Amino acid sequence: MSNENEIYETAVDNAYSESDIQVLEGLEAVRKRPGMYIGSTSERGLHHLVYEIVDNSIDEALAGRCDTIKVTIHSDNSITVEDNGAGIPVGIHAQKGIPTVEVVHTVLHAGGKFGGNGYAVSGGLHGVGASVVNALSEYLEVEVKRDGHVHYQRYERGKTACPLKIIGDADTTGTTTTFKPDGEIFETLVYNYETLLHRFREMAFLNRGVKIIITDDRGEEQKSETLFYEGGIIQYVEYLNRKENVLHKEPIYISGEKEGSFVEVAMQYNDSYVENIYSYANNICTHEGGTHLTGFRTALSKVFNDYAKSHNIIKEGDKNLAGEDVREGLTAIISVKLHNPQFEGQTKEKLGNSEIRWYIESIMGEKLKDFLEENPALAKEIFEKCLTAARAREAARKARELTRRKNALDSTSLPGKLADCSEKDPSKCELFLVEGDSAGGSAKVGRNRETQAILALWGKMLNVEKSRIDKVYSNEKLLPIILSLGANIGSDFDAEKLRYHKVIIMADADVDGSHIRMLLMTFFFRYMRPLIERGYLYLAQPPLYKVIKGKEEFYVVNDEELAKELAARGWSKGDSKLNIQRFKGLGEMNPEELGKTTMDPKTRTILQVTLKDAAEANEIFSDLMGEKVEPRKDFIYENAKFVVNLDI
Repeated sequence: MSNENEIYETAVDNAYSESDIQVLEGLEAVRKRPGMYIGSTSERGLHHLVYEIVDNSIDEALAGRCDTIKVTIHSDNSITVEDNGAGIPVGIHAQKGIPTVEVVHTVLHAGGKFGGNGYAVSGGLHGVGASVVNALSEYLEVEVKRDGHVHYQRYERGKTACPLKIIGDADTTGTTTTFKPDGEIFETLVYNYETLLHRFREMAFLNRGVKIIITDDRGEEQKSETLFYEGGIIQYVEYLNRKENVLHKEPIYISGEKEGSFVEVAMQYNDSYVENIYSYANNICTHEGGTHLTGFRTALSKVFNDYAKSHNIIKEGDKNLAGEDVREGLTAIISVKLHNPQFEGQTKEKLGNSEIRWYIESIMGEKLKDFLEENPALAKEIFEKCLTAARAREAARKARELTRRKNALDSTSLPGKLADCSEKDPSKCELFLVEGDSAGGSAKVGRNRETQAILALWGKMLNVEKSRIDKVYSNEKLLPIILSLGANIGSDFDAEKLRYHKVIIMADADVDGSHIRMLLMTFFFRYMRPLIERGYLYLAQPPLYKVIKGKEEFYVVNDEELAKELAARGWSKGDSKLNIQRFKGLGEMNPEELGKTTMDPKTRTILQVTLKDAAEANEIFSDLMGEKVEPRKDFIYENAKFVVNLDI
């Protein structure tokens, strides 16, 4: 009875009443829950603020009213975005009774993208861009050149600091926005120039004829770059393939318009084994694809198979080319511009407009067929690659079936080197991929047997960047990983079947260990990318040093942390009572040390592997792990100055 009384008293104390209902006025909701509007308050969310303002300028460009956008990072990490568009309207808003520019910056879901004639095509569906940036900024100032005058207004943490006023005359039009992110909201206020440059280069490619100038005033020397591509997505594909051996110099370009929606596709084949296809809708990168990507893939497969049959490339009775066969080595950009885009979710990562699929299939079906007919020599070269891919796929199928006949892919038959955990809920399970049998043995002893599984790896595995999928299935070092995870690979990969939701690479802190980490990350990126996209891949951070003085001891992961910890304690390396032990490898630690420093969730440090930008990641893997030697040499030359310990 005492337990029941305690429960009743707790329930009374936690009663839910009218006083618990809060009404957040104006932009208070944005400041209270910023993650709902910009994803996070980390560096990613910080950069998102700039994208929101620049996207508004891009919408002006799409409407034909703007061709130049200037973005400046100031020394205090404030940002100025200037365009030569029509300028935000400054007249009194009929519903709100205040200047329209003030409505745009202080009212959620207010903008020219919900109807009327303001914007025929726009990426902004929710009308929260400028108002959210304002709400999350220490201050925001806007200058509007319109109607022959320069209009000015300032806001502080989302609230109007002064009435709209005229501060000068103007013979041009446009909007200039200057804002400084709020230190009370964001974890960091430091902008990354390269991150912004990459995003704006993408925007310039997608909007031919629009000039974007980015300038960084921080540091001793100003950095600036002008991004302008008259070739649009044709140049985008050339840029993505600039380090590849391409099968044809000029990308294939297809465009068309149906029912007011504009479709354009640029595609080019190279001699690699991977596909890199990026889709956009109204300049928004649709990471999860959608109807436009489905339409492209369907049309590509149909046109290629129809052509192959009509030209006896595929004999009667032979199997059709699979979608993955015709996409091997393909780099493509799909960009659609439409009036009313239907995105799935606030993140806008998947396009849902069903009609777009049929538009692309129709346009591609007609124009790609004509291109192949008009370029028979190129068509022959592309089909040779497709047929080679088909043979490799068939070899992979046979290898997979052979493996299944041996029960290797049966979840009840796991690799002999896998020391599994007892927990069956994947969300609670961790798989450590451990370099070497010695370290694997220590990890097995030092682990938590309930939730932590150990798979010892030996030697260096296959570099999948230089191999097709049939080689992966027959590789004795990669197959145990595939079997342990239980979700298959490539187009057959099913993230729902993963047996572990934390896959932790644990390798030595030397050159060989770094190479193994890179080989594994290449494998996961190429054949299990959703594993990374879902945040399931991690890198262990084993300590490099063990420091002992008297009864005190601690571990540090690098020289910088060692110096910091010694200084904090007032210790000197020259102290005779100080013992600094350097671990050359995981195997030098006993099971208790390895468990405590590297495996125990309460005391370890692990790094999550994330995928900020698929195109950039693809380029890095291609440079470092691909066939070409020159990109690796360039990388070494550029980064050699940062090397402290070549082999630790």
